[in-house]
Amino acid sequence: MSRPLLEVADIIRTHGRALVEALGDRLSSAKKRILRRLATCRTSELGGHVERCDRCGHERIAYNSCRDRHCPKCQAQARADWLDARQADLLPVDYFHVVFTVPEEVARIALQNKKAVYGILFAASAETLRDIAADPRHLGAEIGFLSVLHTWGQTLHHHPHVHCVVPGGGLSPDGTRWISCAPGFFLPVKVLGRVFRGKFLELLKRAHEDGKLSFQGALDHLHDGAAFAARLRSLYEKDWVVYAKPPFGGPAQVLKYLARYTHRVAISNHRLLAMEDGQVTFSYKDYARGQRQRTMTLDAVEFLRRFLLHVLPKGFTRIRHYGLLANRNRAAKLERCRYLLGQTTTPEWKAEVREEAAEGEERLCPRCKKGHMVRSERLSACEAIARQFEEQRKIDSS
Repeated sequence: MSRPLLEVADIIRTHGRALVEALGDRLSSAKKRILRRLATCRTSELGGHVERCDRCGHERIAYNSCRDRHCPKCQAQARADWLDARQADLLPVDYFHVVFTVPEEVARIALQNKKAVYGILFAASAETLRDIAADPRHLGAEIGFLSVLHTWGQTLHHHPHVHCVVPGGGLSPDGTRWISCAPGFFLPVKVLGRVFRGKFLELLKRAHEDGKLSFQGALDHLHDGAAFAARLRSLYEKDWVVYAKPPFGGPAQVLKYLARYTHRVAISNHRLLAMEDGQVTFSYKDYARGQRQRTMTLDAVEFLRRFLLHVLPKGFTRIRHYGLLANRNRAAKLERCRYLLGQTTTPEWKAEVREEAAEGEERLCPRCKKGHMVRSERLSACEAIARQFEEQRKIDSS
């Protein structure tokens, strides 16, 4: 994958000060720190390191990454390392992709109460999947799954939803059988939607009663118990969308999906097209019109404002595991599943998927095209600049 011509960091360096002036006290110190990290990512300000090819010995100087989880440039290696750990969790069965989303009225509440409402979104969706799957009228089994929180739509608007990746089956209540779901069908989405709505709104009501929600501006009236109860009643009358996509077909396809979804940020640098006259143009998929590729142009300050809508609360975990995959019992439960499925070893599923995930880090040696660049020496900011200058001088004089 080629390096993008425009990056979010470029937009921050050019228009970040205007954003700070426009938002004033409404821009938190945490978001200011994130802007600074992203702006200095892979610049001399963070120092550097020497990378050496593990095959031919070729060396190059590189500046350090900021490692912020909101940075488009810092996700590839984290994603690749995470995928290595996930390979051992996959079972030789079909996998399903289930998406839980919330109405716009809830999204507005979530924007002012991220930690509380995102946590409720995780809890309600997980309880819904586990309860419906355990019901003998549906699957009658204990399932395991991974959930990933996304908070954005294609045009950077706030759109919180959870993607769940679920094996097509689970353990019987007594743990003696693997129960498979029907081919191509996991659980009924209308039932999932109704149960999810009930669980979510009950948890939201409880959070309000416990004083865990706060409201400002147009939502300030929701502090009042009667007004909040009226809002809940209106939400009970809506159909909540749960979407089940066609099955992946196996572990290799699951890994490829996870490589693209787990460590995403609100927008990748490759979607950025231009920054001119104080405006930013980027591409997006128009799902309402058959996923057609379209472009949108926003004022640069508005672009950055939307980007910062998706900053997560400090310490908030956006990838979670449930049921059979819960950390406490994962090893024993998966070993039991493999035994019942006749899988005698733990295979490595399509190792090349890791290379796809890490390609953004440009690990392939530019000289021999076979080895991989490995960090061999740390450099201070001054040392990194001096070594870069010396490298360029040698290139210019050759």
